[in-house]
Amino acid sequence: MGIEGVCKDEYNATSKGCVLLVATLASFLTPFIGSSVNIALPSIGKEFQMDAVLLSWISTSFLLSAAMFLVPFGRIADIHGRKKVFLSGISIYTLACLLSALSPSAGVLIASRVMQGIGSSMIFGTGVAILTSVFPAGERGRVLGINVASVYLGLSLGPFIGGAITEHFGWRAIFLANIPLGLLIILLVIGKIKGEWAEARGEKLDIIGSIIYGLSLMAVMYGFSQPSASGVALIGMGLFGAFTFFKWETKAGSPLLEINIFRANRVFTFSNLAALINYSATFGVAFLLSLYLQYIKGLSPQNAGLIMVAQPIVMTVFSPFAGRLSDRMEPRVVASTGMALIAIGLSFFIFLNEKTALALIVADLALLGLGFALFSSPNTNAIMSSVSRKFYGVASGIVATMRMTGQMLSMGVVMLLFAAYIGRIPITPPCYPLFLKSIRSAFIIFSALCFAGIFASLARGKLR
Repeated sequence: MGIEGVCKDEYNATSKGCVLLVATLASFLTPFIGSSVNIALPSIGKEFQMDAVLLSWISTSFLLSAAMFLVPFGRIADIHGRKKVFLSGISIYTLACLLSALSPSAGVLIASRVMQGIGSSMIFGTGVAILTSVFPAGERGRVLGINVASVYLGLSLGPFIGGAITEHFGWRAIFLANIPLGLLIILLVIGKIKGEWAEARGEKLDIIGSIIYGLSLMAVMYGFSQPSASGVALIGMGLFGAFTFFKWETKAGSPLLEINIFRANRVFTFSNLAALINYSATFGVAFLLSLYLQYIKGLSPQNAGLIMVAQPIVMTVFSPFAGRLSDRMEPRVVASTGMALIAIGLSFFIFLNEKTALALIVADLALLGLGFALFSSPNTNAIMSSVSRKFYGVASGIVATMRMTGQMLSMGVVMLLFAAYIGRIPITPPCYPLFLKSIRSAFIIFSALCFAGIFASLARGKLR
């Protein structure tokens, strides 16, 4: 079935508005809880007596499971219907929030976060695809800008609200607070969105390719947490698996990932590469600064959240503008400018120490926020506008996979540095000098990555 009416069974402004509302709410939900949990990490670590590396897995387990399942669920959505997969994803995610809130141990919490990641992969792999299916090319930059702004609004409110909730009600209340919004989205999808989108109906899912893909990511990520010969071996196995996956996909009758999209579409390939580099260089920032502000600066969770809100607020304000701008001029110009600003902002954090002024941190976070706004929605607009309708689900899944894989690699760098500098012990005052060394090393790596990303962004060529 192709594009059908939604809400009023007709393809009009009201129906498009309903789809935009649902996609926007869902896009807000997952970054909100992610940024909230980052603020709550010291409290979680204290309750469960977790070492630095295990504490990293609270965030990394979510990212890893989401990255593993994004492309498979994007493909399933193209075959069986994007609304069905989206609805299933938001249902799983909401249930996982309840289980996380009730977790009696670190192991159960990490397992619940894995479940959240699976639900999120079903949301990420379909939300942008549904928006792109409903809105014509001339309107996509605007609605994708709104969608990105909702992501950043979740990131904005997460540190402040999450910090306040953690300080006054405990970290478990963060997960409970997400359940009502999840239930609201479920009711809106069931009651208001009547259409379905499945342009690849009748085709088959590449199960073998899905397994190779997932295991390769798992091996690489787990290898990052093991600074030893076994860790290097796991990373090597993961990279070999990635090579095997791409070889398999070129021969599969109904591939999970259309390799020809990358071969024949320069804009698509380099836009995704730029996204991968961008998120690899930036996601660890919020995690590291959350710990820095609470451990080194001695701030409460609520006050740390107030400091960190500077970056996503600027993102939220400027993302719609950047999306509209990419409808009028080449996305590579806007996105590359944003990448350059991010590289400058990251380089300032290399000099972070126990005496760094909070005002300087806020100003640098605002600069990063402007760079993110100029990069994200124009880059997504370039990716989704460079493929045909049949591949919207896969393209949406790949966009989200680049984001989640980049975030996962960013956390992998952090975990590797924590394991090398601090080891498997809790972060306590005697460890603070080593903790600061690991932070500065991370920002050196992140700055270099983002500088390289400028050239990947420029290399995409012209979309129009």
